Amino acid sequence: MASKTIHTRPLEHGDIEEVLAIQSESPEIAPWSVSDYERVARNEMAGWVALNGTAVVGFLIARRVISDVEILNFAVAASFRRRGAGTTLLTQALDWAKSFGAEKALLEVRISNLAAIRFYERHRFEVVGRRPRYYTSPLEDALLLTASLPGESADE
Repeated sequence: MASKTIHTRPLEHGDIEEVLAIQSESPEIAPWSVSDYERVARNEMAGWVALNGTAVVGFLIARRVISDVEILNFAVAASFRRRGAGTTLLTQALDWAKSFGAEKALLEVRISNLAAIRFYERHRFEVVGRRPRYYTSPLEDALLLTASLPGESADE
């Protein structure tokens, strides 16, 4: 019996077709190419997929930037939005960031993507800036959001 619980694992080469299908129904995200996702599958960037059973229902791509983590691309299949897949993926990425001592997470989001902005605000992200004409197709400003990541308490 297949599990109906959303879980994550690292993005693999065999996931790219399903990731591209999710991307195609998510025009608000950055349009990446097959070769971009192949770089993730080769561990040149961090990436995870959210699974419902064996079906890929979302993905998140991130990279380490000195003492921060930058979320580069993130989408959940339309039929799985507001069902926990996005939170599961974001938690995975932030836990990864904490594992190397990241101090904050940052990302850009289309100014018109109100659902994503509300999602990030629920996860303690705050708007800290605006990037005019950041996105193309259509041309649109981006909001820059950041979230502080609590450090691990260490015995000194």
